[in-house]
Amino acid sequence: MAGFIYEKPFRIDKDTTKYRLLTRDYVKVIDVDGRKILNIDSLGLELLAGTAVSELSFFLRTSHLQKLASILDDPEATDNDRFVAYMMLRNSVIAAKGDLPWCQDTGTAIVIGKKGEQVWTGVNDALYISKGIYKTFREKNLRYSQIVPFSMFDEKNSCTNL
Repeated sequence: MAGFIYEKPFRIDKDTTKYRLLTRDYVKVIDVDGRKILNIDSLGLELLAGTAVSELSFFLRTSHLQKLASILDDPEATDNDRFVAYMMLRNSVIAAKGDLPWCQDTGTAIVIGKKGEQVWTGVNDALYISKGIYKTFREKNLRYSQIVPFSMFDEKNSCTNL
C-alpha cells in the first residue's frame, strides 16, 4: 500500500480580486487565551450573503466586461461574436441599474464557505447565510425559478431558490 500523501483539493493561485469593505459593523477581534479571534455577528453573515447574491445577480466583474469589450475590436471575431458581446455589454448596463438582474433565471442559491478555527460566529452559519439570500430575493427583483414536480404532468413554482 502506498504511503499517505495529502494534497490540497484546489490549487490556489495568487488572488488578484479587488475587495471592498462592506461595513465595520458586526465584526470584532477578541482575545481568547492570548489568541486573536475574529468574532462575527450573525447580522454580518446575513449582510454578506445578501450583498453577494445581489451583486452577482446585477454585476459582472470588471475583468469579464473588459474581455467582452475586447471582442468588439477583435479582427478575428465574427459578426455574431460581436453581436453577442455587444448585447451582453448592453444587458450589463441595464442590470447595473439594479432593477432587472443580469440573467432572468437567477438560479439556485448555492453557497460554499470556509472559515478557519480563529473565526467564530456562535450561530448556525447556514441559517443566517440563507436568511440573507432569502431577503435579497424578496427585496430585489430576482425571479423564483425552481419548479417542483408533483407527478409526470403536474408541477409548481416553489417560490424559493434556496
